[in-house]
Amino acid sequence: MRPRIRRTTWPRPALVLTHTPDPACLDCRGEGGHNRDYGDYDTGEYAGTEWEPCHCWDETRRWTLLPLPRTPQWPRTHSDPWGDEPPF
Repeated sequence: MRPRIRRTTWPRPALVLTHTPDPACLDCRGEGGHNRDYGDYDTGEYAGTEWEPCHCWDETRRWTLLPLPRTPQWPRTHSDPWGDEPPF
């Protein structure tokens, strides 16, 4: 196992300890898997790409170390809606 600390944003921001692919693997050369193109059975046309993970890497092995606070999506200003001006 090759543990690394990574930052993730889904399902919430956190620091996680995760398993990484083996750079000395002869099958994937440290990329963690292969893209496999496939075609339609009837026409033979290109239909998409699938990701096949390598045996040297398990992408489900991860442990949350520290949840991080969410950052606001817009600047929030808290101003007094009435202000300090006289009403007349």
